[in-house]
Amino acid sequence: SLCFPEKLWKMVASDRFRSLWWSQGGKCVAIDEGLFKEEVLAGGGPLRVFTTQNMRSFIRQLQKYGFSKVQPDGPRSASLPEFLAEEAAASAHSQILHYYNPSFCRDHPQLLTSCKRR
Repeated sequence: SLCFPEKLWKMVASDRFRSLWWSQGGKCVAIDEGLFKEEVLAGGGPLRVFTTQNMRSFIRQLQKYGFSKVQPDGPRSASLPEFLAEEAAASAHSQILHYYNPSFCRDHPQLLTSCKRR
């Protein structure tokens, strides 16, 4: 069984989930809170990844693994998938949460081994 950061990394890297994606050039994970609750946390089903159904518990897990909430800085995303995800979320008036951890990066999955629970 995978640890929390490994599960999260696989989800962000996957095309199966519309509620989270890489942002800021693959250095942060962006989460569409409303869609994430619906798609990942609500009920069971094949997309069930985490044991919790509560957003606050999920965010607490992020924090336990050293993720910190950040504000998206500067211009909009340059990559088309990131831009489209941000546009779709903005048009739906969803809250987009951005979390950063130096050991959680799109182009460096090997860093996940240093992403430890505090």
